[in-house]
Amino acid sequence: MKRESLFRYVREHYNSEPEYLWSNLPDYAVLRHHNGDKWFGIVMSVPGTKLGLKTDDAVDILDVKVRPEHIGSLRQKEGIRPAYHMNKEHWVSVILSGPLSAKEIHELLADSHEVTS
Repeated sequence: MKRESLFRYVREHYNSEPEYLWSNLPDYAVLRHHNGDKWFGIVMSVPGTKLGLKTDDAVDILDVKVRPEHIGSLRQKEGIRPAYHMNKEHWVSVILSGPLSAKEIHELLADSHEVTS
């Protein structure tokens, strides 16, 4: 999934625009609830080695919050890694160019939106 497709989906389903909060990290976009400050996702571009991959190439990821009881099983799935730069007990990183379908990514995003409500 491309980040533009993800952002379009977020606009249509959650009435939320990506926010670029850090001038020194122009590829980092926060996804917030439209009526509050809580984040339900963050899109980042990070070197693959930061995710335990064998590449220094930049990889687009989506960090989402998940229920703690689902962390273990989600991390077993290809394309899902322990959260980069977030609490690893509550968040996971989804590799946007990975094997997960758009539907699976949308479901994780919906769960994150619900958990952070």
